[in-house]
Amino acid sequence: MPPGSSFSDDQRLALAAVIASAERVSGMPFRLYVGELSGGRAQAEALLAALGASAADTVLVAIDPGSRRLEIVTGPRAAQSLDDRTCALGALAMTSSFEADDLVGGIRNGVQLLADHARHPARRHVSTF
Repeated sequence: MPPGSSFSDDQRLALAAVIASAERVSGMPFRLYVGELSGGRAQAEALLAALGASAADTVLVAIDPGSRRLEIVTGPRAAQSLDDRTCALGALAMTSSFEADDLVGGIRNGVQLLADHARHPARRHVSTF
């Protein structure tokens, strides 16, 4: 997406659905920032910190399409489920789609991968007869 462009209504709905699905699957908040990221990782960390108390559990995906920058930042509790290797895999899933000019598809692929890796274990119901 070139600088100055914005998402269509359909794209916004698709991204909202991806984020909602990721939160359901993983049990942790996901946030998406698409815009200028000239401050790089430090700016992405500041965006996460600005979330306040919820930052500890949150996964932030920050993308600057104009400068081709991507940062995945996790709060300390979120990092227990998503290590650096997993975040690197998520970034790879995103950037391969970005190279094909598919920003929304890349976000979808990467966020789904992150959520799947952070998935809550299945709950077993135990009968107490």
